[in-house]
Amino acid sequence: MTARPDPYRQFNFRLEIDGLTISGFSEVILGAAITDIVEYRDGSDKSGVRKLPGLTHYSNVILKRGITHSLELYQWHRMIAEGRTTDARRNVVVVLSDEARNDVARFILRNAWPVKYEGPSLSACGNEVAIETLELTHEGFERET
Repeated sequence: MTARPDPYRQFNFRLEIDGLTISGFSEVILGAAITDIVEYRDGSDKSGVRKLPGLTHYSNVILKRGITHSLELYQWHRMIAEGRTTDARRNVVVVLSDEARNDVARFILRNAWPVKYEGPSLSACGNEVAIETLELTHEGFERET
């Protein structure tokens, strides 16, 4: 009898932006890849339609991390906001690791760039970490092992 493989835990991950490891993210939401359905009816089809795959759309990716002195994410978004888009696209890789810190899955986002930067919510009554959020759009993702 073979052993059942356990699913990987969601908390062992790191982010690479153009080959540089950017750490400290508390959450990464990859989103979905959704393919449109195109309904087609041939003249000889008497009872219904055929369903064909159409365009595939990719949800934006949301990155959250505790705010630090680093301005990298903010400056990346600033490039877009100021219209400096020629160098703004980056390849982003989300790497999932097992409990022994071995890489087990890689999600590669092609030509990603920030569409939204959100600063932290602050409260004098709280004691949580101040979180900054960056939302990325991209031209598709692939999963590798």
